[in-house]
Amino acid sequence: MLRNLWIGSLGLLSLLSSPVLSQTARAGKAYEPPRLADGHPDLQGTYDLATLTPLERPVNAKPVLTPEEAQRLQGAVAARRERANAPSKADRPAPPVGGDGSTGAAGGVGGYNNFWLDPGSTYNIVDGQIRTSLIIDPPDGRIPPYTAPARERVAALRGRPTSDAQEQRQPGLDPPGSFDNPEQRPLGERCLLGFGSTSGPPALPDYFYNNLHQIVQTSDSVMILTEMVHDARIVRMNAAHLPATIRRWMGDSVGRWDGDTLVIDTTNFTDKTRFRGATENLHVVERLSRLDGRTLLYKFTIEDPATWDHPWSGEYAWPATTKPIYEYACHEGNYALGDILRGARRLETEEGSAK
Repeated sequence: MLRNLWIGSLGLLSLLSSPVLSQTARAGKAYEPPRLADGHPDLQGTYDLATLTPLERPVNAKPVLTPEEAQRLQGAVAARRERANAPSKADRPAPPVGGDGSTGAAGGVGGYNNFWLDPGSTYNIVDGQIRTSLIIDPPDGRIPPYTAPARERVAALRGRPTSDAQEQRQPGLDPPGSFDNPEQRPLGERCLLGFGSTSGPPALPDYFYNNLHQIVQTSDSVMILTEMVHDARIVRMNAAHLPATIRRWMGDSVGRWDGDTLVIDTTNFTDKTRFRGATENLHVVERLSRLDGRTLLYKFTIEDPATWDHPWSGEYAWPATTKPIYEYACHEGNYALGDILRGARRLETEEGSAK
């Protein structure tokens, strides 16, 4: 399910699709969005968030790619994907003990064939720029360093699952054994939240699969459905936040209109979420507006003084898609986890008998 997303210039037409061409082609004309009966812009639709643009800018990378650079990098990704999509050899040997050393869902012992993965095939474009990060503030495109107390807190919690944890232990980031118990498995794998903060807030690409988001809008609420783990956020319009004693996995989201922009303010997170090490006092502000008939602009600002000494922000375009949203059937019929636990108990029994 490879979905080409963006174009930045005519030099990329041979490789990319054209849902955001109007961002540059119509720069001199004011866009008038479709409106619902209450007069506010109609943001409804299904949007594909898959992109090669990372959240953070790679070290020493420049902020913006030229069309030629983007085309070369996207071509390399397409070539790797074609090689990885080749049929597996039936007579291949078993993976080495401990896995093959590769990263991602297909690493370790080869959990998925590459065919099932859809991490994106093109770079995101905003204001005609092929950017190298979703983060725009700080200007270096990087998440600010942790405060000293946050570093101590994150180190103490290392190995416990968070809302943005990936499916497997990340070498160098997660200590050995950190995913060994069922309670330590990532929240996404346990079907509680989507991987990589795809459910939000902030709603980020998961660089994995199940990239679609659907917006349904009424005058008093907005629903944002995430294909990954079928999370549904309900934004209560023009409402007060819940009492601080009430905490939710995705926080408490209230919305308001700032002109033609939907502003979503989210607080009241649970301490089990810990987005990128944040505390339960994380504060996220999102802004959604229409760029044209097929594209939304999504902006977000993250604030938690106990974790970072200043807020940080990002933005990226959401293109509409006609692809269907698929049900995310997570642990139904999953024999693997039960077999893993039974195997562990068997080993413990054998080790006890040998003593």
